[in-house]
Amino acid sequence: MNSIEEKPIKQASFLDALIPITVLVCLLGAAVYLFGDNSSSGPNQIALLFATFTAALIGLKNGYTWKKLEQAMIEGITLSLGAIIILLMVGALIGTWLLSGTVPTLIYYGLQIINPSWFYAASCLICGIVAMSIGSSWTTAATIGVALLGVATGLGLEQVVTAGAVISGAYFGDKLSPLSETTNLAPAVAGADLFEHIHHMLWTTVPSFIIALIIFIFMGFNAGGSTEAGRIDEIVNLLEQNFNIGFEMLVPLVVLLFLAIRKMPAFPAISIGAVLGAIWAMLFQSDLINSQIDASQGQAIGYFKLVWTTFFDGFSIDTGDEKMDSLLSGGGMAGMLTTTWLIMTALMFGAIMEKTGLLDMFVKSILKIAKSTGSLITATIATCIGTNAVAADQYIAIVVPGRMFKDEYEKRGLKPVNLSRTLEDGGTITSPLIPWNTCGAYMQSVLLINPFDYAMYAFFNLINPFLAVVYAYFGIKILRITPKHLKQEANAE
Repeated sequence: MNSIEEKPIKQASFLDALIPITVLVCLLGAAVYLFGDNSSSGPNQIALLFATFTAALIGLKNGYTWKKLEQAMIEGITLSLGAIIILLMVGALIGTWLLSGTVPTLIYYGLQIINPSWFYAASCLICGIVAMSIGSSWTTAATIGVALLGVATGLGLEQVVTAGAVISGAYFGDKLSPLSETTNLAPAVAGADLFEHIHHMLWTTVPSFIIALIIFIFMGFNAGGSTEAGRIDEIVNLLEQNFNIGFEMLVPLVVLLFLAIRKMPAFPAISIGAVLGAIWAMLFQSDLINSQIDASQGQAIGYFKLVWTTFFDGFSIDTGDEKMDSLLSGGGMAGMLTTTWLIMTALMFGAIMEKTGLLDMFVKSILKIAKSTGSLITATIATCIGTNAVAADQYIAIVVPGRMFKDEYEKRGLKPVNLSRTLEDGGTITSPLIPWNTCGAYMQSVLLINPFDYAMYAFFNLINPFLAVVYAYFGIKILRITPKHLKQEANAE
């Protein structure tokens, strides 16, 4: 005789789907209210866990076994492991690049080259070019973005606006790069050709980027040169006193960008960059290292111990200037553990919501009211944004809505590139604006600015989804094919 039979699975209701979402929104709101910018250091994770337990209870009520729910959570965490190992190695890279003088050198030359009046626009454009070249918004933010924030500090400009410019440029370049994972994923899910997808994206992406650049230019002129030249000279002198500055310090960055362009996977490329940073530190920053090591066990062991520590605990320096100390200290794998915890809890919640059919229930409800092409594309963008908030991962925000809406687009005679572009306009672009999303958590860990703070200045990421909706309602660049049911009728004849 068979073991006890499993209960039949009941279909989730709209109320079932609404309960865990309501719990999550209320708890996340309470976390921000009670803990402010520190909400991502633990409170948000607890909110996500309680929301996960709520969704699991609804799943149990509907007939799912705990074993199946637990397996879904494990699979959800598994999806994040690739991002987590990259995140940890980025922490090591930032630490060794601070010690090697790579980041200080970028700041040093940036202070002397970039004018405050066009700094925001230049930051956006530089990040866009780099991200398009290497296909990675994450690598761009962790390298060029970190340095640009340092330059902004030296110029007396707003860090949150600079972060918005970095995010805008990084995601613009990432979105249009054939090397980008999301740019390949969206057409694969929608059934579109990669290069046709990129060409179709230009119609919403380029105008959005141009508008963002214009806004950054005006903001730069209004910001002016709020820092006296004496302060810039002071920072430059501090950098010269504490680091060996020179173009040779940029070799680790050049090597990393070259490896990325050559399509080396992110983890080994970033690992090589981090190791190269450590080697460069020992070759060119001997005075700095000698001032920091414990030589009680011998100088060689002191060197080795300091570099080893930089990998896991980051780098710190005492220049006598508190702001510069904050700017030139950081990194290390340990500094990424809070973000890792946030990513894991967020994906557990997303996995439970998908497994129990609660996400699908939302989409079915949306399709009932999405009668026109404009409303369908708007609904797709809204679903991508909602999935980014609920499932907390940009890949899920592309794959899940893509699977759910693909047949509907075909039935209505819409070419697959319409869906693939919309998945990027709603999924890829909005992911860094949500603090508990994997992208938002990552950006906060490397830029050290809460996504809620920089979101209002990430103009490209805000304008692009809005412009996509405008295009949809006015029928601009909406490509059509023969609807699926008419094809079937023609074949039957």
